[in-house]
Amino acid sequence: MNNRKLILAAFILVALAQLYVPTKMILDRENVLANGIELKFRTAPIDPNDPFRGKYINLQYENTLTEIQSAEAWLRDEDIYVILTKDEHGFATIASVSKTKPADELAFVKAKVKFRSTDRKVIFEYPFDRYYMEESKAYEAEQIYRQSLPDTNQKTYALVKIKDGKAVLKDVLINEISIRDIVNREREKNK
Repeated sequence: MNNRKLILAAFILVALAQLYVPTKMILDRENVLANGIELKFRTAPIDPNDPFRGKYINLQYENTLTEIQSAEAWLRDEDIYVILTKDEHGFATIASVSKTKPADELAFVKAKVKFRSTDRKVIFEYPFDRYYMEESKAYEAEQIYRQSLPDTNQKTYALVKIKDGKAVLKDVLINEISIRDIVNREREKNK
């Protein structure tokens, strides 16, 4: 009988503690809202950040839309292979896309389908759309990159190495100059 009373008393104490903690948290916050001093804090612009991999420049590419040859179903997030060639200026162009890994193609990259339109076109996403940088320089690089995009006099591109369907983003260049070097020059100029 004593054992049963002890268990009941312990249960009531635990239940009260479980009610007390959240009630105290709510009342503390309500007290701050009712009686606290109101201040304004300036916010900073958001730059891309991956908490596990760091800061980066978010890249978008011109050639991510292609016409599909066959009527087979292309599903969102499906892996595809983009076979690439070079144009007369050395820029990558899409030769074709395939659902199967090419056997003898020199330049192809594995990508993902983003969208398939009804007029037999596929929009896909390259796996190299993030250029990671040193944390202190990433925001400046992102701003410089975004400012260069609408300017048709600026030649902005990503330098990517491709082998066996795998791609490594080597650098981002604006008018043949690395974005890292441009950021360093801007910092030196502003000292």
